[in-house]
Amino acid sequence: MKKIMKKLLLELLKNSKRSDREIAKVLGVSQPTITRTRQRLVSEGVIKEFTVIPDFIKMGYEIMAITCVKVKYKIELKEKEEKWTKMQPNVIFTATAQGMGKNGVMISLHKNYSDFSSFLTNHLLEWGDNIEDHDTLLVGLGDGVVKPLSLRYLAELEEASQD
Repeated sequence: MKKIMKKLLLELLKNSKRSDREIAKVLGVSQPTITRTRQRLVSEGVIKEFTVIPDFIKMGYEIMAITCVKVKYKIELKEKEEKWTKMQPNVIFTATAQGMGKNGVMISLHKNYSDFSSFLTNHLLEWGDNIEDHDTLLVGLGDGVVKPLSLRYLAELEEASQD
């Protein structure tokens, strides 16, 4: 990745709401250079989407659930799994995984414990025959959060490693 592309990416991780003109001033290049570079980052798939990280509590979510599963993988279920996952609006991340005897992970947000319990029941009803084991860690999103979810930390880490 070219140096200007990486610098722009780091600035966007800090705050993607800023204008190309403002970022150009920070990086010491022209605004058209920033616009072209941003478009290239998107077209090459380095930037997948521009989004916000909201305050989940203010949105009404009290719980983040991190569910680790040991699944009997069957190739014929892959498409069904992808379709099911995409139909779950409260699921914000799923992936294959390794460790602790598990091979999959899912992160989901829930309004309250009752909402989570219904979600888990439906998940197990749908996939129970293919799940050998599962464990869920419930994270309260209220006062106990020490370091809130943000991609800004990645930019700060990269910049510190360049010094």
